[in-house]
Amino acid sequence: MSLIKWAPFADIDSLQKEMNHLFEQMMPARRDQVLGVTFVPAAELTETDTAVDLRLEVPGLLPEDIDIQVRTDSVEITGERKSESTSEENGVTRSEFRYGRFQRLIPLPTRVQNTAAEAEYKDGILNLHLPKDEEEQKKVVKVKVPVH
Repeated sequence: MSLIKWAPFADIDSLQKEMNHLFEQMMPARRDQVLGVTFVPAAELTETDTAVDLRLEVPGLLPEDIDIQVRTDSVEITGERKSESTSEENGVTRSEFRYGRFQRLIPLPTRVQNTAAEAEYKDGILNLHLPKDEEEQKKVVKVKVPVH
């Protein structure tokens, strides 16, 4: 009988490579290849008694590159970051910036007056002020505690 040297980490490494290969065959390498979306901007949602305020981080865009559609229960924001790169160094351009289309649908925690929405864009931050629906502002629900 001969002895065989066991290398447990080599087995784990081999398994990891096989799993990675399996996932690469099932899915494209990047999420944006699936969705056609380059990036998803970060958002911050704040609710007060009278309004919902939404902030979206979209640096490098012009206001005309942003489309905002406000519904009574959600906000859809789409836009496109356009590339303005120039070739340097033997015709090779290197960039870590992401260019292309983005889309974000944000459900709102309460109904808003979509006709009274206000937007402001400054320093790469899009601010949306969405007044709450009049009925939502007046709505108070009394909850009874059952007596046993």
